[in-house]
Amino acid sequence: MALLQAEDIKAYYSVRKGYVKAVDGLDLVIEKGITVGLAGESGCGKTTLVNTLMMNVKPPLFLVEGTIILDGKVISKMDRSTLKKNVWGVLASIVPQSALNALMPTKRILDFVRDVISHHMDVSDSEVVSMAEKRFEELNLPVEALSLYPHELSGGMKQRAVIAVSTLLNPKLLVVDEPTSALDVSTQKQVLKILMDLKTTGITESMIFVTHDIAVLRQIADWIVIMYAGKIVESGSTENILHDPEHPYTYCLINAVVTPEPEVRKRGLTSIRGEPPNLLDPPKGCRFHPRCPKVMNICRSKEPVLVEIGGSRLVSCHLFPPDA
Repeated sequence: MALLQAEDIKAYYSVRKGYVKAVDGLDLVIEKGITVGLAGESGCGKTTLVNTLMMNVKPPLFLVEGTIILDGKVISKMDRSTLKKNVWGVLASIVPQSALNALMPTKRILDFVRDVISHHMDVSDSEVVSMAEKRFEELNLPVEALSLYPHELSGGMKQRAVIAVSTLLNPKLLVVDEPTSALDVSTQKQVLKILMDLKTTGITESMIFVTHDIAVLRQIADWIVIMYAGKIVESGSTENILHDPEHPYTYCLINAVVTPEPEVRKRGLTSIRGEPPNLLDPPKGCRFHPRCPKVMNICRSKEPVLVEIGGSRLVSCHLFPPDA
């Protein structure tokens, strides 16, 4: 059963020269109980997409078109005050890309807890403290951190504290945007373990894990969605995507990442030629065609559509025509 459904999402940034089409005609379904890995190069629209799915949209970003349904509620039609009261923190919560710098330095961690709970519950301060301590203990975090300021915490502890605060009210969907990008390998493992524990303990039902590091998704994702230039180019189970990528971009993206497999060491690394397109004026046809090693004439003029090629696997490429 779907927890989140997004249909024909177009989210553009309004700039002086026109509109940056950061998310352009995208459909996405997040099933209950799974972790979806959202991957792609920097600038492909991942952060814009997850902010739009949360309806955390404000100028210069606009939801131009589309419908977003979360847990049966059409949140794309809600105003910001309704979202704050009935959606954010309760149905869905986000750990932003800038989480390490998102905490106001003059507030203690417990103050952030009070802010989150006060929007949704009328409880005494002792109950707030009790809820916070319980969540920190559940995630094996020291409760002493609640009385500290952000600058008194290490980067890893700060990230884990943000995750704990974001999940205080057990949101059904948790979005984590590049949570391990600024951390060392040891701390990355600790953060990934906390995120996996959130699901096994029932603190959250489903998760969207945003990253440009395909290797990380091997450890946490059940399903992978690959984005390029504001569009989904491929999606499927983690095993299928990583071991049998069908879209040329997916193949190039995976082969550009260092992984421990013997076959990777044998063949070495490859790079993706060229640069991502300017989304003020994206290429006609397939947006990947200027960089694609398998480009055909049709790719330069006709935009491919997402087609199912078996096992719920979706690919948007002229190598897989809809009528095949």
